[in-house]
Amino acid sequence: MRRLAVLAALALPLAACQSSGRSVSQYPQQAALTVPAGAQSVRVAASPDAVRQTLVSGASERGTPIIQNDANMVVLERLVTGENPALDSEFGPSDNGQRKFRIRVRFQGTPCDTLVVQEVFVVNNAGTALEQVFSVTQPQYNNPESLIGLKNKAEVLSGCA
Repeated sequence: MRRLAVLAALALPLAACQSSGRSVSQYPQQAALTVPAGAQSVRVAASPDAVRQTLVSGASERGTPIIQNDANMVVLERLVTGENPALDSEFGPSDNGQRKFRIRVRFQGTPCDTLVVQEVFVVNNAGTALEQVFSVTQPQYNNPESLIGLKNKAEVLSGCA
């Protein structure tokens, strides 16, 4: 009887440690995704992974190079061909290398509610020591049409109502 009492006394603190009542979320806490000035954003009824897969498959279909493909961010680059006086006057010439548009798409959320943020940058002299990156806020270079298309495709595939 005495052994049983000692055993119970030793087990009680251990049981208290085991039943702390904390629940661990399936989705780890992340810093909140922000929408910088000039960026486009949309809420998508799909998981972040579904958004990423839709974005990557769409870029592959169009032949757009993917330069970064992470769980919550995809970065694409598109070569600017031909003369573009508007970009020259706004960002200066790109006379020591190629000019590209760099599109960064970040996303964060839960299975049926993902915030997607798209930012566009002009890269002068891409891939050289003289590379310069400029954030583009003008709507003609960063319009919401591509995000709306991404939203529609991801939601169709997601199974979210």
